[in-house]
Parts: sequence; structure tokens; C-alpha cells
Amino acid sequence: MLAFASQWGHAAAATLFGALAVWMLRRISWDKQSRMIAIACIATSGWALSASINGPESQIALIGENVRNLGWLGVMYALWRQGEGEQRTAVVAALYGLVSAIAVCAIIVNVFEPSFAGSPRLMNAVFFTSVVLRISVAVTALVLVHNLYTAATPEARSAIRLPMIALSVMWIYDLNLYTISYLSRTWSSELLSLRGITLCLIAPILALATQGSERLTMRLSRTATFQSLSLVAIGGYLMMMVLATSAIEFVADDYARAAQVGFVFGTSVIALALLPSKRFRAWTRVKLAKHLFQHRYDYRAEWVRFTDTIGRPETDVGPLETRVVQAIGDITESPAGLLLVPDDKGVLVVQSKWNWALSDASGLTASAELSRYFKSTGRIIELDPIRNDAADSDEEGRLIPEWLIGETRAWAMVPLVHFDRLAGVVVLERPKIDRMLDWEDFDLLKVAGRQVASYLAEAHGQATLSDVRQFDEFNRRFAFIMHDIKNLVSQLTLLTRNAEKHAENPEFRADMIATLKNSAARMNDLLARLSQHNKARPEEPRPVELGQMIESVAKPKRMAHPIVTGGDLRLHAIADPARLEQALSHIIQNAIDASPDIEPVCVTVRQIGVEVSIEVLDHGIGMSGHFVRQELFKAFSSTKDGGFGIGAFEARALIGGMGGRIEVQSREGEGTKFTIFLPLATEAALDAAKSQQAMVA
Repeated sequence: MLAFASQWGHAAAATLFGALAVWMLRRISWDKQSRMIAIACIATSGWALSASINGPESQIALIGENVRNLGWLGVMYALWRQGEGEQRTAVVAALYGLVSAIAVCAIIVNVFEPSFAGSPRLMNAVFFTSVVLRISVAVTALVLVHNLYTAATPEARSAIRLPMIALSVMWIYDLNLYTISYLSRTWSSELLSLRGITLCLIAPILALATQGSERLTMRLSRTATFQSLSLVAIGGYLMMMVLATSAIEFVADDYARAAQVGFVFGTSVIALALLPSKRFRAWTRVKLAKHLFQHRYDYRAEWVRFTDTIGRPETDVGPLETRVVQAIGDITESPAGLLLVPDDKGVLVVQSKWNWALSDASGLTASAELSRYFKSTGRIIELDPIRNDAADSDEEGRLIPEWLIGETRAWAMVPLVHFDRLAGVVVLERPKIDRMLDWEDFDLLKVAGRQVASYLAEAHGQATLSDVRQFDEFNRRFAFIMHDIKNLVSQLTLLTRNAEKHAENPEFRADMIATLKNSAARMNDLLARLSQHNKARPEEPRPVELGQMIESVAKPKRMAHPIVTGGDLRLHAIADPARLEQALSHIIQNAIDASPDIEPVCVTVRQIGVEVSIEVLDHGIGMSGHFVRQELFKAFSSTKDGGFGIGAFEARALIGGMGGRIEVQSREGEGTKFTIFLPLATEAALDAAKSQQAMVA
């Protein structure tokens, strides 16, 4: 009985750890920790296999045990080394080195053990040396397990709890085994025989630990049911192997052990080669869902997967159109798909593809009549009945294009209907396990189709909104330009009117030429600002001499209306010259338009604390308090006939952008005073500006 338990317990342990190693090797995340676990599982599987074939007391089994210990010590060392910021001491590193050295010494002792077979006394010494070394390995390894667990943070402890429990059980069992063997002066055959069964209990714990879950919650789901059925299948498989190997024992008595172990090992290899097959797993899921479950789909899992596919960032997994096809295809396990969208005439054209082997899909279309059919019915079309000339598919067969009928990979067409609009049609490739769609497929695909249609409609709306915003930006820019053009036209009109009176005056002609040059330059600047390719940014505010700035704005306007400047014109303000000139031009022009011809516009500069003010005063018609509060700085509101209502609005925006503000005082019939407040340029700022100009020069 003990021999049977030893042989098959170790054989089962070899199979389980071999399966765990294969699973770790197939994981997507191939990091250092995963590699170490896979190596340790391979070493454990090899040791258990040798113990099953040759017996747990054999030389190769004893050597393999220490190789197994070195593998799991490597896993622990990798866990201890991972994570930044953890306290690492030389003592712990030395302890890992010491226990590894002890394990190597035990291997050396077992390698040279046959050399002392002729001397019972030496063999007895080798036995005790080997047992003591193994006790030392077990004790030191348990100390390291305790150190690793207690040194971890509370968050990390929950992640390493399961592997630490499994390793503790393994080495506690070894410690008891070798302690009893040392005291009894011989190997404890009972504990050696049952060690394989103990490892069979450890393997599932390590398998759960490799999942990386920090918290395990029990719930009965479809996934859990599939896993439970898998365990039942494995149990039946193991029972079948036990019966088969028992039969082998009766047939081949002399070579029973080798034949039995070879049979188990061979069938395990076949199983490990078959189970990872995608086609085999897909076939199994179809059969189980068909015969054991009320519903084909786990709707919660499908919804989580669906939303994760659609909602992932575009930069990671491609554009939305590709993710739409993938989200629909994953429902039926279709490996590829196409997205057809209607153009302006309703013709369906290929817009995107997912894993579909089409080098050029630009010429593939479907008729507008098919688009209208999908829009009105929302029906999902299977293509195989159409290819087989089914009686109830004549109407649909007439609408499906020939290129799609001839493409045998095309399996089904899923319309994406958003309210009364067709957002597109997804063509799915045939899944690995071919089947007909049933009512549950139709229901789920229709719901998913409506959902992805809403995503596509939202994306289309966002694109349309972006275009509208561009047009709005152009219209806003055009409104400002038109206001500036109106001012220039008014200035040129007054210039031509005065030219009739003062054309013979040389000074007037010189001023007229200067004004025309200035107007032409400003109009070219306006055209440049109107262009969509104009990327110019405002300058950073810097010290500006206000007297010179006011004079450059007032000089061309004096030909049309008297302008008087006063105050401390030597003051400097922190401003962007271009924006300040434009804002002053708007305000002075508004004052000129509101003033009688004989009343001058007064521009005065003053210092008020850490600010400088520019007052623009006129004695025109004035404005009501309500208009100043509610309408003055609102776009397209004006008291002038033919006014655009842009000047004051843009002036306040320009001054505000430089850190300033505008205040207005006005009375109807008496006039208006606009006051611009800007930060005063300090002496340090002036010196810095002069130094920068000197460096540029």
C-alpha cells in the first residue's frame, strides 16, 4: 500500500507541477519572478518523477530534492529582491548564500555516496551527514520564509501569503521527516511514501498564488463552473490512468514500474499539448454551454469585456472604428471583422478592418438599398444560408454584394443602428468552431450593435462639433477684422474728403502718403490674421513708452479729427505693444465717432500708485448707465448707426489679456471717458529691457 501511495503520489505531484510549469511558461507577462517560479516547478516535477520511477530513497531522487530546494530558494530570493525602497541587509543575503551552499553540499554527498558502498561504517556516516544537511536546509529555509513574510508591507503580505504557506508546509514536512529519520537511524519509509501526496496538496495553493490576486472571494459564476468541471475531468483522467496502469502491472510484471510511469508521463504530455489548443477549448465551451447551461453567455463578463474594449485609450489599441469591430467580434469569438459605413449617398464602404486579411479594401462597397434595409429592419444577416440558396433568404441574397458572398470567411453582418440612423455594419469572420447563430446570439448582438452605434454617433458628433468650432472661430475673427476694416474705411473716407480742400498743401500730401502706407500695412495685417494658417501668438508684456505709442495711434487720425494729448507722456507701462495699439485705436476711434467735428478728443496719461492710466475723453452724445453696465462690452451691441459693436468688446479683451482693466464713465449729452489701467513699468524692468535691447543690437 505504501509503495502504491509513494509511486502514484509522486507521479501525480510530477504531473501537477509540470502542468504548473507549462502554464507559467505560456503566461503573457514573462517577468523575472515568473521565470523563477517556472524553473522551480520544473525542478520539483523532475524530482517527483525520479522518486516515482526509482523510489524516494534513490540517489537521483535525493539529488533532485536539493535541486528542488534551490529552485524555491531562488523564487524567495527574487521575491525578496523585488520592489524598490525595501530594506535589504547583508545578513539576509548571506543567509540565502549559506542555505544554498548547504544544499550544494548535500548534493555532493549524495553524488559520492556510491563510492562508500563497500564500508557500512562510512555509509552510516554518509547517511547521518546527509540527514543533518537536509535538516539544516529545512530549518534555514523556514527562517527565510518567516523573514520574507514579516519584512513585507501589509499590502505585499496578502500577495505572498499563499506561496509562503505552501513552502512552509513543504519544508515543515521535510523537517519532521529528517528529524525522525535521524532519531531512528534509518529513512522513515512512511513519511517518504506520503510526501508525494503532500506535494499534490501544495500544487493548487501555488497555482492560486501565481494568479497574483491579493484577495480571493468565492462566488459561483460560469467561469468557476467551467473550472470545477475541469477539475472533475482531471480527476476522471487520473482515475483512468490508475486503472490503466494497474492493468499494465498484470501484463508486464517485470517492467511494470517503468511501463506505468512511461504511460502516465506520455498521456500527461499529450494532455498538456491538447489543452492549450484554442480550437479544443472553443469546442469544449460550445458543447458545455449547449448542454449544461440555460444561457450561452455570461452576460456580466461579456459586458465588462465589451466596455473595456470600447473604452480603452485610442493611442494604445487603435482608433474607435477598429475597437468597434473587435468588441462585436469578441462576443462570438470571431477572429476578424470589417466595418462598413454609409457615405453621403447611403452606399456602404469599408472604413476599418480588424485582423481581416485584405490588402486593399477601398473598392469594396455595398448598395444603398442594403443600407436602407438594415436601417428599416435592424436584422442580423447570416451569410451561409444565402450561399446555400435558402428559400427564406432570397430578398437578402439580392442585396448582398457578390464580393461578400464569394468571401467564405464572412459569416454574419451586424447592423449598428442609432435611433433611426444606420451608423455602420460589422461583417464578422467565421469563428474557429463553425455554428449557426441562435436567438441568444441575435439578442446580444443587437444590443451590442446599438451600443457601439451610439459610440460612433458620438464620435461623429464630436467631429462635427469640431468643424463648427472652427467655423465659429473664423466668424469671430472675421467680425473683428470687419470692425477694423470699417475703421480704416472711415479714416480713408475722411482723408479723401480733406484732400479736396488741402490737396495743394505739401504737408497735407506728406501726411496723406504716410496715412495711406499705414492703412495698407494694417489691411495686409488684417488679411494675415484672417487666414486659418495664422499661428502668431501675442508677445509677452514688456515696458512700453506711452507717449510714443499714443502719438503713433493719434497721428493718422488727426487728419480727420482734432486729438489733444497731455499728462506725463514719458511714463512706461507693462504691455504688449501690438495689442495696446489696437485697443487704443478702437477706443480713440469710438471717441472720434461720438464727438462733434469741433470738439477735440483728449488723451491723458497719469500715474496712480503702481499703475498707469490712459484716459480717452470725448464730449459727444454719451451713453446711459444701463447701456454701460449691460450692453457696452457685449459683442454686436452699439449706439452708432451702422456700428458693429466690436470695438469696446475687443479692447477690453486685449487689455485684460495684458493684466489690465478698463473703466468707463459716461453721461448722455455730455460725453464719455474711457480709462485704461496697466501695470507701471518699474526702474528694474526698464533696465532689464534696455539690457536686452543692447544684447540684441
